[in-house]
Amino acid sequence: MSKDKFVLKFSSVSSNESFARSVIGIFALRVNPSVSFLTDIKTAVSEAVTNCIVHGYPENEGEIIMEGYIENEFLHINVFDFGVGIENLSEALEPFYTSKEDEERSGMGFTIMKSFMDDVKVVSEKGEGTKVYMTKKIGE
Repeated sequence: MSKDKFVLKFSSVSSNESFARSVIGIFALRVNPSVSFLTDIKTAVSEAVTNCIVHGYPENEGEIIMEGYIENEFLHINVFDFGVGIENLSEALEPFYTSKEDEERSGMGFTIMKSFMDDVKVVSEKGEGTKVYMTKKIGE
């Protein structure tokens, strides 16, 4: 398959979580996906975008960038924020860890992303934001 790509920039407001899910679902239609493939990528995008909204910009509205591209037999999805970043990334990647203990947060966002995608990489720097890189093999 040829490299096919999109880049989307949107505000970190909760209504854009469903917008991002819709965009990745529509983009993925070009690979004739199964229903389970669509559900997996939409769930992973939902978690990544929600993390940006809730954790990346806890005090104010910011910008989220989502990229998607198809290369060889893989769908790549990248979700970036330019917010507060993650102070202790290894701790944040642990199941049930949450920095919002006073809210109804399960701390399973990264674990869910990892369970629905074939590969997930997270890069974050305090004060610079967080980048989530996800890959899913097409046809599985």
